Amino acid sequence: MTDLTEQENIVGTVHHINEHRPSGDESPLSLAKPTDDQSAPAPDAPVTPLWVRSGRAVRTAVTHQRTRTAGRLAVRHSMYVVGGSRIVTRRAWDGRSAARYERMIRTAEAAGQPEIAAEWEERGRAFRAARHQRRMDLLTAPVRLAKGVAVGTALTGGGLLGLGIAMAVHSGDVADIGTPIMGFIDLVNWAVMIATVVWGPLVTIGPWLGLLALWGVGRQRQAAPQWALPANARSSEGAPITPSVVVTALRDLGVAALRTAIKDMGDAGASMLGPIRIAGCGVEVDVTLPSGVATNEVQSRRRKLAENLARHEHEVFITIPEAARTVRLWIADSGALDEPIGPSPLVTDMTMTADYAKGRAPWGQDLRGDLAALSVYQRHLLITGLSNQGKTAALRALALWLALDRSVEFWMGDLKGVGDWDMFDGLATRLIQGPTDDHVIQVTEMAEDAVEEMNRRIQAPPGTQFPALIVIVDEAQVAFMCPVKGDDKRPYGGSSATSRYFMAARKIHNQGRAVNVLLWQGTQDPTDQNLPKLVREGAHTRASLALGTESQARMALGDKAVDGGAAPNLLRPGLDQGTLVVASSGIEVPKGQSSLTVRTHYISTDDAKVIAERAKALRDGVTTLHVIDRGEDRDPLADIATVLGDSPRVLTMDVIKRLAALSEDAYGSWTFADLRRVLDDADAAPYKSDGRMVVGRDRVLRALANRGDDDSASAAG
Repeated sequence: MTDLTEQENIVGTVHHINEHRPSGDESPLSLAKPTDDQSAPAPDAPVTPLWVRSGRAVRTAVTHQRTRTAGRLAVRHSMYVVGGSRIVTRRAWDGRSAARYERMIRTAEAAGQPEIAAEWEERGRAFRAARHQRRMDLLTAPVRLAKGVAVGTALTGGGLLGLGIAMAVHSGDVADIGTPIMGFIDLVNWAVMIATVVWGPLVTIGPWLGLLALWGVGRQRQAAPQWALPANARSSEGAPITPSVVVTALRDLGVAALRTAIKDMGDAGASMLGPIRIAGCGVEVDVTLPSGVATNEVQSRRRKLAENLARHEHEVFITIPEAARTVRLWIADSGALDEPIGPSPLVTDMTMTADYAKGRAPWGQDLRGDLAALSVYQRHLLITGLSNQGKTAALRALALWLALDRSVEFWMGDLKGVGDWDMFDGLATRLIQGPTDDHVIQVTEMAEDAVEEMNRRIQAPPGTQFPALIVIVDEAQVAFMCPVKGDDKRPYGGSSATSRYFMAARKIHNQGRAVNVLLWQGTQDPTDQNLPKLVREGAHTRASLALGTESQARMALGDKAVDGGAAPNLLRPGLDQGTLVVASSGIEVPKGQSSLTVRTHYISTDDAKVIAERAKALRDGVTTLHVIDRGEDRDPLADIATVLGDSPRVLTMDVIKRLAALSEDAYGSWTFADLRRVLDDADAAPYKSDGRMVVGRDRVLRALANRGDDDSASAAG
């Protein structure tokens, strides 16, 4: 007490001195012992209120990882008990009531199966009749029980008494008559004693055993919230696809009518599912939706359905088969679509040939892992997609296969101009490469020449057979967007009737297939400006790689294909390179579907050159024109030498075709008689080789060398 008083006096004295110090003195007295490196004490830090410190401590304790783990553990195991109780109660209720039969009847009615509904109704009626009989039997049970007890007691007593008499006769002692009865009484006494001892502990641990049983049922069925389950139970990526997994995924899809219908079904929704079939690197199952649920409600929730199935969005495909209210799910094995599919048969089979009319190009594999082969016979083609997704490679693969048919002629325009089509030099009759307006003009005039060739064929005598002429324009959007106008003031690009490229494409689409003049186009990022509606709808085979939006998908493939499940906009740009969605009658599509997803074989530029060399070896030699000259005087003999190229001899009809490609104005109307006239005059007449008329290169070159400069003649003259 004295020490406390002295301390208070010292503190008061110090405060008094500090209050009366001169104003110039800035060193107040302090009770704290100064440190060596501190000349003046720092001002006191603000004191945090107690309630703030308490709140922080509580928040730290509540949000601590150990607390959260303990909370999940408590919730998980308590919900196991609750869920197990619910499951056992429902099982008991189903066993004692007709609820099971009512659910089965509603399920059959919802599935449109009245005969099965009638069968379950009959089973329910039999169950109710048997239950009624059991309840009536309970009314007479006391009387029957009393009679049974009386009869049992009499029989037991009589039996024991008879046994005692037998024992007494055997032993000669009358007292043995009561021995069996006393033994029975002792047995009852021991049974009562044992029950008395066991009953107490049994009553104590019985409820706990019941809770343990309920917990076991709930744990087996994982009857706890998903967030409370252990990590290994929550992570089911790559888990096998079973009927219960599919039904649960559909139930949790967020469609109220679907969830209610599954809940009311007696088989928990199993009747909706067809058989789960192995399909390539995944499985396939048809789901018949209950009444009131539309197929587009499932289609529009593809990502959520995939996540419910423990898959990525690109690993689940939803299509609409022929059956009403049915969706077909194809679910890939986890990670399978990220594996390559192997090289093209064009690369591995050096003996492969092509047949334009009857063959199919080995383009790639479908999602089931089966060969996806495309027929190009009399089908215009359109391939589109975002940049750098494999459009040119997919288009080039088809051209490389078809080049192995020596009868097919190619006219090509590459408006990218980076050498992707160089291997067709010496294989295509025309090859124009470059991105400038001049190249667009050349490609447009090439398409117009194809229209003229088409018209010539159409006007030929009925029954005339024509080889295929494939006009390929890669990066066609450059042509549609070209603003340059010709001498007639008509634009080369655009989407109106005045556009020269647009009108040439439309004319080929309208009538070209009948005479085997076909237009193949590749274009980027389709819009109404760079891919007009009339042009895209004129293609018989429409394929699309990854796109950005659903509206672009509809432009690329059409409304019918997209409404039927085609979704190139859901392909992953950069990751699904070479994967495209095809809508065509030329490829085998599962019945009821409108499109097929194909993973195309990638053929590198080096491999493409090897395949092109094999195609060139099948031909007599093709002179490729890179620039088409128009409107000038021609030297027919020199032009014949040009189109012969390095070939020692060329069929006369091929020479005429090449001359027409060189200059439509000069040679477009030429016949065999015109060709023979020029060659006869130059003493280089055609001759027969293997029974067919040919033009010899040596004869033409010798004729050119022997004539003077003034001997040349113009085709116009």
